[in-house]
Amino acid sequence: MDRLQRISGHVVSAASVADSTAFLNPQPTSMAGAQADDSDVVICCAIRTPLAKAKKGGFKDTAPEEMLAALFAAIVERTKVDPKQIGDIQIGNVLQPGASGLTSRMSQFLGGLPFDIPLSVVNRQCSSGLQATANIAASIKAGVIDVGLAGGVESMTMFPMTGGLDINKLSPKIVDNDLAASCLMPMGMTSENVAEKWGIPRERQDAMAADSHRKAIQAQKAGLFKEEIVPVKVEVKNADGSKKEVVLDKDEGPREGTSVESLAKLKPAFKPGGSTTAGNASQVTDGAALVLLAKRSAAKKLGLPIVGRVRSFAVVGVDPKLMGIGPAFAIPPALEKAGVKIDDIDVFEINEAFASQATMTIDHLKIPMEKVNPKGGAIALGHPLGATGARQIATLLPELKRTGKKLGVCSMCIGSG
Repeated sequence: MDRLQRISGHVVSAASVADSTAFLNPQPTSMAGAQADDSDVVICCAIRTPLAKAKKGGFKDTAPEEMLAALFAAIVERTKVDPKQIGDIQIGNVLQPGASGLTSRMSQFLGGLPFDIPLSVVNRQCSSGLQATANIAASIKAGVIDVGLAGGVESMTMFPMTGGLDINKLSPKIVDNDLAASCLMPMGMTSENVAEKWGIPRERQDAMAADSHRKAIQAQKAGLFKEEIVPVKVEVKNADGSKKEVVLDKDEGPREGTSVESLAKLKPAFKPGGSTTAGNASQVTDGAALVLLAKRSAAKKLGLPIVGRVRSFAVVGVDPKLMGIGPAFAIPPALEKAGVKIDDIDVFEINEAFASQATMTIDHLKIPMEKVNPKGGAIALGHPLGATGARQIATLLPELKRTGKKLGVCSMCIGSG
């Protein structure tokens, strides 16, 4: 009955609409108001694997379904959720065939979850893990389910960038359409475009990169990642063909001693005289993350922990040639829907796909730098494409708890704009 009432509340007869233009200019809506309510979509748990360097790190011999399986098992163990209460699962992935639809379903079973929990996948490029979380949250808000799992996984070792793209199978008409052709532009070149258009010099980009490593190292030494990271036991193949079992419990990307001076020695990676380098761009990474969400009333009834709630979500398209500026234009409508302003936000997790685009967003929105990525970002931690959005949530929530803060934002740019 509750679900029917909510659905009926969205149905408006033509006769009751005084101005048809209202359909063309919808009013901002939020998933939750300022005050807690039993209809809120809450986050019960957000966890992740350690992030490992692609091709040479601890997950180089680990299939993505094994990374994800470890999290399925861990989230049940941590929250004591009855798997029979989970109404749906959605996983974000970018590089696997079919966005990992087959292997994510397999990982569900490897993680001990029953077959009667349905699973789907989503590919919204770098924001896939965040989109999966938003989709599950929307299903809960709509009354379709009461409890759901969302997350993402990526093995950039086993499924490298553009590895599944056969350019010979694309339409020849693409070259006649500037925007369509721009979707094939290397991400590093879009970074160069942003740096040039907004006048972001190499020195500022290197400074952000050095700061990302500094913050990540400090957070590691202080044990600030322990709450979000699930140690994963894996088998690693040595160069001589032998194998050894290891437990990964720490991110591999942060480099102590990284400085503006050391970064300045790196050559531009994408064009002569450019400003984007391997040092001020996100690392190529393997990893996974998972988020358990529920309707507040269901969470209380089932005895699930409540560590946060979803206030709003927004996506905005931008020019593919400038894809990195997405957060600068997606964050404002998300804040508007939630009824808050930039100054109200305590922590911003803005994905550092490239220092150029993250800097542009910070400048454009006038975000105080001390509020951005306090435990480091993707330049230091790495960017497993399909998992990063959910990883940001897992990183954000413990920091809000630790510092006694309340409001956080997760955002990232998306390939193709």
